Amino acid sequence: MSKRTKVLAALMSTIMAGSIVGCGSSDTTTSSNDDSKKELTIWSHLKTGEIKAIEELANKWGEENGYNVKVVDDQGEPQDYIQAANSSKGPDIYFGVAHDNLGTFQKAGLLAEVPEGVIDEGALASEQLADAVTIDGTQYAVPIAQETTALFYNKDLVSEVPETMEELVEVAAEKGFKYAIGDFYRSYGFIAANGGYVFKNNDGVLDSTDIGLNNEGAIKGYEFLEDLVVNRKLMASDINGDAAIGEFTSGNTAFFISGPWDVAAFEESGLNFGVAKIPSLNGNEVTPFMGVQAAFVSSKSDKQDDAWELVKYLAENSGDIVLEEGNRIPVYTDSFETEAFKNNKYMGAFVEQAKVADPMPNIPEVQAMWKPGETNILLMIQGQQTAKEAADKTVEQIKEGIAQQK
Repeated sequence: MSKRTKVLAALMSTIMAGSIVGCGSSDTTTSSNDDSKKELTIWSHLKTGEIKAIEELANKWGEENGYNVKVVDDQGEPQDYIQAANSSKGPDIYFGVAHDNLGTFQKAGLLAEVPEGVIDEGALASEQLADAVTIDGTQYAVPIAQETTALFYNKDLVSEVPETMEELVEVAAEKGFKYAIGDFYRSYGFIAANGGYVFKNNDGVLDSTDIGLNNEGAIKGYEFLEDLVVNRKLMASDINGDAAIGEFTSGNTAFFISGPWDVAAFEESGLNFGVAKIPSLNGNEVTPFMGVQAAFVSSKSDKQDDAWELVKYLAENSGDIVLEEGNRIPVYTDSFETEAFKNNKYMGAFVEQAKVADPMPNIPEVQAMWKPGETNILLMIQGQQTAKEAADKTVEQIKEGIAQQK
């Protein structure tokens, strides 16, 4: 899984002009040695295999359009990009940023608006993909890949996936169900199933003053999580991702929740497993978080028109790359018709889950969500507070975190 970068508002104070050239960056390559050509620079935070394949695509576009395209493997932090961009040492394009960072970059004035025609919204796999790159009604980036969580199941322990979470819990009493329940990213879908939400979405504008993590529906979700550990004792209160993965890989538990980033390891282990949508809860769809890897053009670039043409080309031709090299879900529906996708036994289930997933908020205030979300679930499943107390404290602490950002 691509780690969600938890950027604190304090990093905004690090914005300054300086002589930083690609902090944390390496492996710079150029498409040709023709000094007569113009140059575009791409930074990318994707995996090494993805970046190499993207470089080949970028080189092809560069040869056809009279550009040297420099591709940089960037492993720096978001503040490194902010500093570099403000010192005119940043790239023209950033390809592969987690979309929940976009609000921070937009607030810093570093994102160019997406021109009309760059995103073919009708060809996207879901409306949520466009929402993920939209801030206050304006698109600032292009989706290139997506990810979400779904249900893994051991085919040697269960022949089929129950239709509801209520049924799954009963089966799990004998067959086992373990995942990193304290991870807010993985557990959010249950909180949202009955109407919980992070920030109210008003026609594409997120309202950070309206937090729905302690409404009636959200509390039902917290109660479900509490029941799994405190009452049914399906998993330990201190279970983490590694422990849950170990139990599933060893064949000791039938059900596990995670994302496509874990598929390769399970295949290598020889486990006989499948992936399915998470069953309904209380008759409602479970709506986990969606993460989107996005590409944007720097507002500081003096070649924005050509940069957007390159972004469009890369986004529309990299479906197999993010699938095969990154274990990510493509974003354009035509990518689901390729041989690579058809030969993938697991990604179809993630596509179905993504259709009902909820994009992580992309405004700067989202950075105040992660710690309270995790901490209060853990305190609840450790028996130190009730579901309602966990919900109320989560909202209270998010509001406090947002206030500290200002």
